[in-house]
Amino acid sequence: MQVTSPSSSHASPLAGIACVCAGVFFLTCSDALAKWIGQFYSPIQILFLRAAIALPVVLAMVLALGGRRAVRTSHLGLHLVRGAINVVSATFFYLGLQALPLAEATAIAFSAPLFVTALSVLVLKETVDARRWLAVAVGFAGVLVIVRPGAASFQMAALLPLATAAMYAVMMLTARAIGATESMLTTTLYIVAGQLVCSAVAVPAFWTPLTWSDWPFFVGIALFSTLGLAFITQGFRIGPASVVAPFDYMGLLWASVIGWLVWREAPDWIDTVGAALIVASGVAIAWREARQAKKHRR
Repeated sequence: MQVTSPSSSHASPLAGIACVCAGVFFLTCSDALAKWIGQFYSPIQILFLRAAIALPVVLAMVLALGGRRAVRTSHLGLHLVRGAINVVSATFFYLGLQALPLAEATAIAFSAPLFVTALSVLVLKETVDARRWLAVAVGFAGVLVIVRPGAASFQMAALLPLATAAMYAVMMLTARAIGATESMLTTTLYIVAGQLVCSAVAVPAFWTPLTWSDWPFFVGIALFSTLGLAFITQGFRIGPASVVAPFDYMGLLWASVIGWLVWREAPDWIDTVGAALIVASGVAIAWREARQAKKHRR
C-alpha cells in the first residue's frame, strides 16, 4: 500500500504500528471467514455481498473524514478497470483458500511486492538497483520453497494465490496513473465500489440462495475487511511508512494462529523457511523504497 508518509512532527510510530497490526488481524479474520463460507458459496457471490454490505460503511467513513470532495473522481473508467482486476484477483485467492492452509495461501499472496518490482521494470521502465533485484530473487526463492514445483507435494492450487499476487501488483501499478490527484480515501471508496459493480455483472451466474444462518459470515467478512483497510490506512497516515510497512507481515502470524485454532493447520518447517524468505524480501524492498523516497525529498 502506497501512502504518503506523515511529517516528522505528526508521526506516531507506535500508534501506526498498532493500527497496522490490528488492520492485518481484521483482514486475516475476513479471509478465515471467507475460507469457511467458501465451502458453500462461490467467490463471486462472497465478493459481491462483501462489497454490497461494506460500501455504505466505507462511503459514510469517507464523507466523515474527507467530505464530498473525497467522493469526486476524474478517473472513473480506471477505477472500474481496477475493480475488475480486484475481483479476479480476490476470486483466485478465495479459490486457493479452499485447497490450501490459510497460512500457506497468505504467505504466497505476500509475494505481491516482488511482482510490483518486476513489472515496474518491464512496464514502466523504472531502474532497479542490484540490491533490490537480490531481494526480489530471495522472495521468489521463498515462493518456490513453499510451492515446491516438481515435488510430490506440489499442488496446482498453490498457483492461485500466486496469480492473486501478480494481479494485485498490476492493480497497484494502475494506481500510478491516478497519482497524487486523489486521496487514499477516494481510492479506497472506489476499490469497494468497483468491486461491487464488477462482481454484480457475474454474480447471477453463480448465485446460491442464502440461509439466514449464513448471513453473519458475510456481514463479518464485510466488517472485518472494512476495519482492516481502515486501520491499515490510518497506520500509514500516522506512522512513517518505513517503520509500519514491515508489520503488514504480521498477517502471516495471524493466519498461522487462526489456521491452527480453526482447522488444526500447522505449517511445516519448509513452509516456514519459505515464508521467512518472502518476509525478509518484502521488508528489504520496503526499506529500500523508504530510503529512496527520503533521498528524493531532500
